[in-house]
Amino acid sequence: MTHPPDPSETVAQVERFGYRQELSRTLTFTDLLIYGLIFMVPIAPFGIFGSVYAGSGGMVALAYLIGMVAMMFTASSYAQMVRAFPMAGSVYSYTGRGIAPPVGFLAGWVILLDYVLVPGLLYLVASVAMHSLVPGVPVWAWLAAFVVLNTVVNYFGIQLTARVNRVMLAAELVILLIFLVVGVIALAQGKGAGFSLRPLFDADTFSWPLVFGAVSIAVLSFLGFDGISMLAEESREEARQIGRAMIAALLLAGALFIVQTWVAALLVPDAPSLLDNGDPEGTAFYDAARAAGGGWLAGLTALATAIAWGFANSLVAQAATSRLLYAMARDRQMPRFLARINPKHKVPANATLLVAAISLALGLYMASRDDGISLLSTLVNFGAMTAFLALHVSVVTHYVVRNGSRDWLRHLVVPVIGFLILLYVVINAKVAAQVLGFVWLGVGLLVLLAFYLTGRRPELAALVDVAHDSTDEPVKEPQ
Repeated sequence: MTHPPDPSETVAQVERFGYRQELSRTLTFTDLLIYGLIFMVPIAPFGIFGSVYAGSGGMVALAYLIGMVAMMFTASSYAQMVRAFPMAGSVYSYTGRGIAPPVGFLAGWVILLDYVLVPGLLYLVASVAMHSLVPGVPVWAWLAAFVVLNTVVNYFGIQLTARVNRVMLAAELVILLIFLVVGVIALAQGKGAGFSLRPLFDADTFSWPLVFGAVSIAVLSFLGFDGISMLAEESREEARQIGRAMIAALLLAGALFIVQTWVAALLVPDAPSLLDNGDPEGTAFYDAARAAGGGWLAGLTALATAIAWGFANSLVAQAATSRLLYAMARDRQMPRFLARINPKHKVPANATLLVAAISLALGLYMASRDDGISLLSTLVNFGAMTAFLALHVSVVTHYVVRNGSRDWLRHLVVPVIGFLILLYVVINAKVAAQVLGFVWLGVGLLVLLAFYLTGRRPELAALVDVAHDSTDEPVKEPQ
């Protein structure tokens, strides 16, 4: 029988790096796992199924399988760094301490592009979906309602967020189960293409460039497992459990993605048309659901997508973004007011409200554009992928270069493979995403230069003391 760690030990995890324990340490391993699953959205493929299907030549299950394997390398690097530096801030904290504070600032700045844009995109997609179901309520009204609801839940503490997460995850899994049961029964009755391995491998269309091109789309469904690391200072578990929760969430979500897309691929009513024309309306999964069970199942899956994206996923995305802003602000690399903790609810209150305001403004603006959803979709992931590249470098730098680790597999081979995979994805990203990403990085470099010119070069609290490497042996941290 295992026992939770001594509270004084988890508090010391932060205090030995020069910070005060301000957030509430109440989350269990199960809470962390559920948080990661909600952030990834177990039914995420509902919304982008058609794009992955067309891009993979129908081998959509294979694309998700390879995507899961690819992201496991990044999850492994996260697990190593969170054990060395168990604190909020994710890539910002890991690269800042694993490489150097200026690199940490730039990594945090780059991943902000993803974290700040994601809630706005989620709110917009959900609001458009709800408007299609209830035309009498305009998109902007749905959007405002989602923002207010999530902000209230997040403001009243991480425990309330965790409880809501459990309910939402259960609801998503029930709807997914309904689709799978109805879909399998339909296939057994002779509907669709019947049972086949073609969604996993089709010799007629297979080629590595084709499949990896689709993986660059499918891998987007897995983004969010990294958000678990943002809650490192609100977990009552030992540091290694955070990494384990990330890997477990990734494996579980990947299994769900593969199964649901496999069934849906066999139920696509007009496969040749989908392969030739793509899915510009984003309705391919709902069409497959309609082929299996009729209009009620199509409507149920569409409604589930709207609620999952607009409430459940947006809720945890807002929480993660506010923690990143909090971590950077307490190091004076963001405005200091963002580091304020609500004394009653133990949450970064100002950061939470700022994320809500940005999401509302961004969502309303993009809702006024015809290409709002597609434009945001091309931009939201470039920042995360670029920051993940820095994460892999930080593992090698911290463990191998600085501390002489001889764990070649976890501290060299895995991060190098992860780096190369993500580099491929970044290189093959859409031009619009590349342009905005590098413009944003350029702005970050200017801000960093301004810090140096004004005598405020990036520094992290107490870059002394010790960190624990993967063997739990103390490793002296540089002065």
